[in-house]
Amino acid sequence: MYAYIKGTLEETGSGWIVIDNQGIGYQMQVSARLMEELPMIGTEVKIYTYLNVKEDAMSLFGFLSKDDLHIFKLLLAVNGIGPKGALAVLSVLSADDLRFAVVGGDAKAIAKAPGIGAKTAQRVILELKDKLNIEDVFEKADQTADIPVKAADQTAKNEAIQALTALGYSASEALSAVSKLEITEDMDTENILKAALKQMAFL
Repeated sequence: MYAYIKGTLEETGSGWIVIDNQGIGYQMQVSARLMEELPMIGTEVKIYTYLNVKEDAMSLFGFLSKDDLHIFKLLLAVNGIGPKGALAVLSVLSADDLRFAVVGGDAKAIAKAPGIGAKTAQRVILELKDKLNIEDVFEKADQTADIPVKAADQTAKNEAIQALTALGYSASEALSAVSKLEITEDMDTENILKAALKQMAFL
C-alpha cells in the first residue's frame, strides 16, 4: 500500500516515530538502530514502510533503507517470528550483520535480540541461509568504492575468511572484518588476511 513516506520528522518515542506528510501524521514502529540514526526533529526524512494488517489493528513499520525492509520481510517469513520479533532482530543487527550471522551460523548473535531465543535463532539460520548471500555485502562494498569485482579478488576474500575461521574467529566475525576492508587489485589472500587481523585487533 505504501512504498515509502517522505515528510518531516515530527515526533519520536520509545520505538516509534511520526512523519508529517502534507498535514497527515504517520506513526510507525521502528528499530532501535533506526532511532539512533535519525536526524533532528523538523528534518525531512524518507522512510520505507511495511503495513502489517491484523483483524483488529493495522500497524506501520518504518525503515531507512530498502535493504532493511527486504530483510524485515524475510524475517517475517521465518516460522515463529512476527513483526515485533523481526524488528527486535534489526534493533541489534544491521542487515549486513544478519547476513554475516546467518551465513556464519552465528545463532548467539541473533539470539541477542529481545524475545529471540536460541531455538528461534537457529530457525532463522536454517530458513534464511539459502535466501541471504554474503556476496551481496561484498558487491555493495565494491560498488561504493567503485572497484570492479574480479573472480580472483573474490577467491582471495573467501580464502582469507577461511583462514580467519581456522585461527579461531567466528565465521560472522571473519566475514564482517573482510567486508570492511578496502581491497585493491594487488592484494592477495595473505595481504587481505593481515589487513583483517590488524583491523580486528583494534575492535
